[in-house]
Amino acid sequence: MLNRSSLMSLEEYAKRRLSFRAEVMEHKKTRKVFLGEHVTLLFEDALTVQYQVQEMLRVERIFEEEAIHEELHAYLPLVPDGSNWKATLLIEYPDENERQVALSKLIDLEDLVWVRVPGFGKVFPFADEDLDRENAEKTSAVHFLRFELTGDMKKSLLHGSALSIGIDHPNYTVEIEEVPETLRDSLVGDLVAGN
Repeated sequence: MLNRSSLMSLEEYAKRRLSFRAEVMEHKKTRKVFLGEHVTLLFEDALTVQYQVQEMLRVERIFEEEAIHEELHAYLPLVPDGSNWKATLLIEYPDENERQVALSKLIDLEDLVWVRVPGFGKVFPFADEDLDRENAEKTSAVHFLRFELTGDMKKSLLHGSALSIGIDHPNYTVEIEEVPETLRDSLVGDLVAGN
């Protein structure tokens, strides 16, 4: 679990930043899935969130205890709790004009991403619980998702079940029938960590 004692001081982080960053970037490779050409899901965990907090503390030069606790509190909702997965969803189009057009056609996409364990229905996420990230004209390029799993789904995954991920949006449909084993195993680790 990520808490205040998990964080490095600014001085320690300055010394360890390059090696810590390399460790986190390698770790993120096992937690990222590309859904078609333009959507990426990065499943967050204590390590990915710690990196975000450490970077914020470094950039903002935050060293007062109260301010550190505020940053930590702001990011802790991104850490899964053992019965769910939390992910950052990125809608990526390199060309800004193309991106604007696409975002206007992808309203509600964040609500139509799903995960599925064989033998169970699709689990759609709770999206953007912190604030609304879309309006009547377009969706945002970044969303935060929480997938809540039942106890039976969790048991099935812990016993080796496969995992599917997809999107059922009318303008963007994709399905990965079975995610790579490295991603599946990493996500199962989130369920174990919550026990």
